[in-house]
Amino acid sequence: MTQDQWGEIRQRLLKTVGQNNFTTWIEPLEAGKVANGIATLHVPTNFFGNYVSQNFSDLILHEINAEGIEVSRLNFALQQRAANEGRKPVEPAHKSPAPAKSDVNNVMVTAPLDPRFSFDNFVVGKPNELAHAAAKRVAEGGPVTFNPLFLYGGVGLGKTHLMHAIARELAERKPQMNVLYLSAEQFMYRFVQALRDRKMMDFKEIFRSVDVLMVDDVQFIAGKDSTQEEFFHTFNALVDQRKQIIISADRAPGEIKDLEDRVKSRLQCGLVVDLHPTDYELRLGILQSKVEAQRENYPDLHLQDGVLEFLAHRITSNVRVLEGALTRLFAFGSLVGREIDMELTQDCLTDVLRDSERKISVEEIQRKVSEHYNIRLSDMIGPKRLRSYARPRQVAMYLCKQMTSRSLPEIGRRFGGRDHTTVIHGVRRIEELMLSDDQIAEDLQLLRRALES
Repeated sequence: MTQDQWGEIRQRLLKTVGQNNFTTWIEPLEAGKVANGIATLHVPTNFFGNYVSQNFSDLILHEINAEGIEVSRLNFALQQRAANEGRKPVEPAHKSPAPAKSDVNNVMVTAPLDPRFSFDNFVVGKPNELAHAAAKRVAEGGPVTFNPLFLYGGVGLGKTHLMHAIARELAERKPQMNVLYLSAEQFMYRFVQALRDRKMMDFKEIFRSVDVLMVDDVQFIAGKDSTQEEFFHTFNALVDQRKQIIISADRAPGEIKDLEDRVKSRLQCGLVVDLHPTDYELRLGILQSKVEAQRENYPDLHLQDGVLEFLAHRITSNVRVLEGALTRLFAFGSLVGREIDMELTQDCLTDVLRDSERKISVEEIQRKVSEHYNIRLSDMIGPKRLRSYARPRQVAMYLCKQMTSRSLPEIGRRFGGRDHTTVIHGVRRIEELMLSDDQIAEDLQLLRRALES
């Protein structure tokens, strides 16, 4: 099979399997000889060959035969053998292909890196400044005082953006480093497949020979005992070798249900950083940065003053919804040939704005707070003044003032007929504690996230 023939076959495979699958599983294949109806393809690892054989072999066979080459079977051989056949030597077996649309050539990925996610276009504000600073420090590639770096937060707050940015920066700064980035689901899939195919040595070689291991959405392995055990041993092996580990999840390690205590302990031994829900200033900054990108596509479209401020106030759920609303707004304005003013904004984003108006009730806040602090609702709104009831009561009053449109006297009536001055005192007390008590600050963040979800 000539290189020209293999090139034609690859182009057809690209159209069939899509860019991500092509970049990860097809592009690294190197065509070998064809003999006795058997086509040899060179692969970087045994695991890689097994995966391609099980998932793409029929399709590859079909396209090879469509090229006029009569083949009935594929043979997958490690790429080292290519050098013995006079071919160009390749990297060691544990190396993997570059991600799609990226100039990063030493990042082993099952989840391709998104070229849009870099430090340059990550908008920094108070809710994410610590996470950004920690990610930048790790991305320098030098020794750090924390391992692992654990990033957690809700949907659309920037965890994956920072993970991709770290991987890209590491590859640019330290091209000799071997960086492996994948999701926890892909880690589990590779582990299960290695068990089934009795290829655990290949699996361990891949995961324990990296310089940096990056695992996204680690909460996925909770409740999966065998995967957790292997993850634990991989984690220990890399830490013992002083290799950097970066983890992301949707919640703090201690809050991930069905995660083994020893795994939680390991994840908590480094720097655990929360990406807080966005504030108004950060949302406005994100919108302003995205407008510049939209202007490249719609240079003649005018954006009226006040629209971005309106969106930043009204859409508070997460950054993805905010960015999606702006994208839709520009496309709609272009299609109807109108400037983007408040009237067009409200017409175009009716559903998004309606969803963002979900009313949170005083009763809902009281119920969530009592569940969070594991006390009875009747005790929290009742007359008891014990601190174990008084502090949750003040937290609930503070959240009612911040998240509902109820007046202070009405909030007081909902808390056992208390006077509005009691509500004022409770709110002020929580505002003071937020600055000095990390636990109160964290409780408020968790409760806000639960109520807004």
